[in-house]
Amino acid sequence: MEYLKAFLVGGAVCALVQILMEKTKLMPGRIMVMLVVSGCILGALGLYEPFLTWAGAGASVPLLGFGNLLWKGVKTGVEEAGLLGAFKGGFTAGAAGICAALVFGYLVSLLFKPKMK
Repeated sequence: MEYLKAFLVGGAVCALVQILMEKTKLMPGRIMVMLVVSGCILGALGLYEPFLTWAGAGASVPLLGFGNLLWKGVKTGVEEAGLLGAFKGGFTAGAAGICAALVFGYLVSLLFKPKMK
């Protein structure tokens, strides 16, 4: 049942984004930024953690989860290092995921020889 719930929540987030892309003139980059900022705001308001507990991977995998991760990093950084932590906390929190995406993307590109269109 947890898999079904994660699938439905993640699918609903993706469906809302698709509707935004088709019904508005917003560019995909702006929509992605809106998702990350929404995750940050929901985390700051304390609404994201209950949503994450209920929805599981359906809430943590989309860009909303990345925004919440950045928020947690900034919050921890400010608690540990003051104002300077606001600048380095997000980088520290998101570094492992970003690094993994780059490394695995490079390895896959070596295997499948991508072509420019």
